[in-house]
Amino acid sequence: MTPFLTVRSRAVVLPVADLDTDRIIPARFLKTTGRTGLGDKLFHDWPEFPRERGPQILVGGPNFGCGSSREHAVWALMDFGFRAVIAPSFADIFRGNALKNGLLPVALGGIDTSGELVVDLDCQTVTAGAVVHPFEVEPFARKLLLSGQDELGYLLSFMPQIEAFECRFRPRAEARDHATLERVQRANWSAEPKRAGES
Repeated sequence: MTPFLTVRSRAVVLPVADLDTDRIIPARFLKTTGRTGLGDKLFHDWPEFPRERGPQILVGGPNFGCGSSREHAVWALMDFGFRAVIAPSFADIFRGNALKNGLLPVALGGIDTSGELVVDLDCQTVTAGAVVHPFEVEPFARKLLLSGQDELGYLLSFMPQIEAFECRFRPRAEARDHATLERVQRANWSAEPKRAGES
């Protein structure tokens, strides 16, 4: 993912409450598992949506992203060019999908959208004109967005430490497993019934 630091852009404003994922991208376009090309289908059934690309911030109404839990909605917004969505509130699943895919959901209302907005994730602020609005984001999600990592990438970043631990631990583990196997084999042999003539 691309690290999210600061986004400075004019906003596309859709002041609609309960804007669901089926309006963001209709279900008939969900046949792909790829993330590219979905931007062309964004708000496909909404003729009023401005098709000109360029703005990186979308401002919506409350309960943005409600409806079915389709990750394609986030992919379509990002493929169109949006890096952040500002709304008074978000559906929980949409918010989770957004954070995991590099789209920043900012829970704020009452933003002046007449001019350029500046979304600063490091400072956790949105600046609209002379007004600075603070916002909250989960610390771990913020860490991943700032570094441009998803959860898997974060785990893989610890691979050198994991491999070093395995190099130290493996010989002891193999010796322990061998000793355990020997004990089990001896116990099984001792438990076997004796045949006539055996001592």
